[in-house]
Amino acid sequence: MASSKIPIAVAYGDGIGPEIMAAVLHVLEEAGAALDYQVIEIGEKLYSKGVLTGIEPKSWETIRNTKAFLKAPITTPQGGGFKSLNVTVRTTMGLYANIRPCVAYAPFVATKHPGMDVVIVRENEEDLYAGIEYRQTPDLYKSLKIISRPGSEKIVRYAFEYARQYGRKKVTCFIKDNIMKISDGLFHKVFDEIAKEYADIANEHWIVDIGAAKLADTPEIFDVLVMPNLYGDILSDVAAQISGSVGIAGSANIGNRGAMFEAIHGSAPRRAGQNLANPSGLLLASVMMLVYLGEGAIAERIHNAWLRTIEMGIHTYDIFKEGVSKEKVGTKEFADAVVKCLGQKPENLPSVSYPASKKITTLHPPRAGHPVKRELVGVDVFVYSQDSAEGFLKIATTKQWTPLSLQMISNRGARVWPEGHPETFCIDQWRLRFMHKDKSSTVTQSEVLKTLQEIQNTGYDVTGSENLYHFDGAPAFS
Repeated sequence: MASSKIPIAVAYGDGIGPEIMAAVLHVLEEAGAALDYQVIEIGEKLYSKGVLTGIEPKSWETIRNTKAFLKAPITTPQGGGFKSLNVTVRTTMGLYANIRPCVAYAPFVATKHPGMDVVIVRENEEDLYAGIEYRQTPDLYKSLKIISRPGSEKIVRYAFEYARQYGRKKVTCFIKDNIMKISDGLFHKVFDEIAKEYADIANEHWIVDIGAAKLADTPEIFDVLVMPNLYGDILSDVAAQISGSVGIAGSANIGNRGAMFEAIHGSAPRRAGQNLANPSGLLLASVMMLVYLGEGAIAERIHNAWLRTIEMGIHTYDIFKEGVSKEKVGTKEFADAVVKCLGQKPENLPSVSYPASKKITTLHPPRAGHPVKRELVGVDVFVYSQDSAEGFLKIATTKQWTPLSLQMISNRGARVWPEGHPETFCIDQWRLRFMHKDKSSTVTQSEVLKTLQEIQNTGYDVTGSENLYHFDGAPAFS
């Protein structure tokens, strides 16, 4: 007879992961969640066995053939080593929306912002987290920032749909398009376009630096925030911490064909094996998972029991505070306390409810863009040279280049010719811009290739190039 339980993939993770996952599964089982746990192994153990991706092919099949993936934290090394498995799962499975609620639980969890209730909707597949990086010269390292129209449309639309579904009043976009006018500029443009379709929801835009300052100082003025990947990662941690603790924040990663749920904190290996870690982040992530699976009644039962536990002052070490907390407990004991509160509602904090209408939904792919006229008008060529600025410019600017004409030379984005300045500090990579003398004239791929060959023949080491285009007659390059 087929099981009536909902199959989910479960990964115990690294560091504190196994302890907090055991605690969460205990609460889920005692709450009556009808789940079939299909355990997979990921992370450090597999890396140590030589599995470079940190996940075996059979585990992908498990994730694909279950209804959701509940994942404990895994360890990602800094400055080297294997690529983040978190990022790999998100991009491979198309989990484009990262939802991170950041809520204050004053006065039971210390915070300077007792009225805070912010949801950060973070783009999950693009930006610098695409992980496309290169070392091109002894001095120069490069990361590519990827922002696409389809990616921006998906996440912005999700933010507005989330706001409408959960009765939120405003969606705010954080971006840095005063500097990154093309990439972040596209995200802002898409936000403005889609906002017009949601007249019932207020919208606004902030430059991310001052927006971050206001979020840290006055989070009460925000409701739902939507932003590209890197800003969203950083600021959701900030928001979680100022609301009370990163340790009590969960997150959902939503795609059109699956979902993953996790705490936003890391694996904290220094705390592993000590029965100290707070399982609340992963527990609240499991609540989001239950809502996603349509199990709103069980989600409500667990969430209210957790709220009751928190207001009773039963706290793990990370949020324990003398005079407010009543009992300091370990990971296992905290889960036991939540189990004892199942069926209860908080007496001081607002209780939660999850009717069927609150199910987190996925969205159809974005609509196709309108046709554009795309014209090749030049090429930027990146050259490695250890010559001094004076020596490099003397050679590069006196040569008669053909078939294209040298229009500009820059170093780390600062123009050094024409009209350069002697104070500009230069490293060992130079950008040479080639176009026809009439800059509006189109260029052929053959002319680009001939120019690259001529640069090589001159003795320069070409480290890369970027074609320059006009779209509908407007320059599409900085």
